[in-house]
Amino acid sequence: MSVERLVRRPAPEKWSAREILCHLADTEMVFAFRLRQTAAEAHHVIQTFDQDRWAAPYGELTAQDAVDAFRAARRWNLLFVRAVGPAVLTRPVTHPERGVMTFQAILETMAGHDVNHLNQLAAMIAE
Repeated sequence: MSVERLVRRPAPEKWSAREILCHLADTEMVFAFRLRQTAAEAHHVIQTFDQDRWAAPYGELTAQDAVDAFRAARRWNLLFVRAVGPAVLTRPVTHPERGVMTFQAILETMAGHDVNHLNQLAAMIAE
């Protein structure tokens, strides 16, 4: 996509492709922390975050930097998941808004989150 298309918002309240990419990089780091705390700490309570406040600096970041950050964090997360193995899949963690979850539920949430935003990006590319 051109830089012009990367920064164009499909609607005033919707994120641009660049903002979605930055958000994916941010949330990959959030998931990284959550996975590690779930694997390492008993009865952990997840910290929530305000994605719109986190998005404030996205206008100063490039789409390429966001993709690079996401790739690096995702690779590290995949290595971590493989390293801890299936024994941690049922470890519980509490999300203040969703209640008790498991390590596996966090992985499934990550996947669903990615699919949602990848579908948004695909629609923007197809325009």
